[in-house]
Amino acid sequence: MSLNIGLDIGGTKIAGAVVDEHGHVVARGRRSTDRGAEAVASTCADLVRELAVHRQIAGVGMAVAGFVDATGSHVSYGTNLGLQDEPMKLRMESLIDYPVVLDNDANAAAWGEYRFGAGQGYDHILAITVGTGIGGGIIIGRRMLRGAYGFAAEIGHIRMVKNGPQCGCGNKGCWEMYASGNALLRAGRALVASGTPHAAKLRATCDDDPAKLKGKSITALAKEGDPACRELLEDLGSWVGVGAASMVAVLDPEVIVVGGGVVEAGDLLLDSARRSFRRNLTARGHRPEAQFIPATLGNDAGMIGAAALAAELLQAVDAVVPGAAGSTPATSTAFSTANKATTSTTKKTAQSTPTQATAPSGRGRRSTQGDA
Repeated sequence: MSLNIGLDIGGTKIAGAVVDEHGHVVARGRRSTDRGAEAVASTCADLVRELAVHRQIAGVGMAVAGFVDATGSHVSYGTNLGLQDEPMKLRMESLIDYPVVLDNDANAAAWGEYRFGAGQGYDHILAITVGTGIGGGIIIGRRMLRGAYGFAAEIGHIRMVKNGPQCGCGNKGCWEMYASGNALLRAGRALVASGTPHAAKLRATCDDDPAKLKGKSITALAKEGDPACRELLEDLGSWVGVGAASMVAVLDPEVIVVGGGVVEAGDLLLDSARRSFRRNLTARGHRPEAQFIPATLGNDAGMIGAAALAAELLQAVDAVVPGAAGSTPATSTAFSTANKATTSTTKKTAQSTPTQATAPSGRGRRSTQGDA
C-alpha cells in the first residue's frame, strides 16, 4: 500500500493526514500555526514525524495558504503565515527524510475533489471554495491551471463592483466581498444593526449586538426556516452564481464543484447560485450548462489533494530519473531534473509535473483510477 502525507497549512492550524493510493485517510493529526518560516516548517516537520511512525511514507505534499511560485519551491507570499519569498520546499526537505511537493491550498483542495471527490469522472472542473473568502482551483483537460508564474485561479479577487467594499488584497469590490463567509456575516450584522423585527430570531442569537453575531447562527436559522436568514443565504448564492457565470464564459468547464464552510447550508445556497448562474450565463440556451455540485471531501480535501500531488510527482520522478523517487531523502537535483524533463516532454508523455499536475486521459465520464 502506497502512503503519502498531506499537510493543509492555514493561518490558525496545520492539519495533516496519511493518505493511501485510493484517497482514504489512514491517520490524521493537527497543530496550531505559528507565524514565520522557521516556525511553520518546524511544526510541519514535527507533524510529519508523528504521522510517519511505523509507516512507510513515500512523500509529503504541502498545501499552503498563499502564493506558490511556478517551480513549486517558494511561497512567494503568504500573509497569514508571515511568509515572503520563502524556499519552503528546500527548508522542509532539510528537516525530514522525504521528498516534498509544495502547492497552493485551493489548488490542492481542487485536485483532491478531482481525483477522489465530487469531481471524479470529469476532465474540466472549476472548483470554488466559499469560506472566509473565496478560493479556487481550475482543472482544464485533466491539468491543473497554474499560469506563467503559479498565481492563477485567485478567483476571489476578480473585481465585481467598481469602488465596492475594500478587500484585504488592496483592491475594492472583489468577488469575495460579496460571495463569502465574511460577506454573509457582514450582511447579517447590518441586518441586526437595523433593528428590524424581520430579523428578530437572528437578533436574539447575539443579544442585539452585531459584533457578537456568528456566521454559523445565520446558517442554522436558515435551515430552521427563518425567512430573514434564508434571504441572506439566497443573496450570497446569487453572488456566487454571478461570478461563476463569468468564470464559465472564460473556462467552459463541465462542472462547478462548490466547497467550503458556507456550503454547509446546502441547497439553501446552491439553489440560489444555480438560478443566478443560469440568468447570467453567456449564450444560455445555446450551450451545455455546467453542473453545480457540492464538494464531498469537506475539510479533508486539501490534505488528500496534497498527498495525491506528492504521489503523482513521485511517479513522474521515477519516469524521468529511475530510482530517484525511492531515495530517502530525495535529492533536490533529482527532483529538479525530473521537473525540467517532464515539463519539456509533457505534450508527448502526458506525465504530471510539480508545476503542472496531470490526471488520466479520457473525455467526460471515466475511471477514477489512473496514473500521473
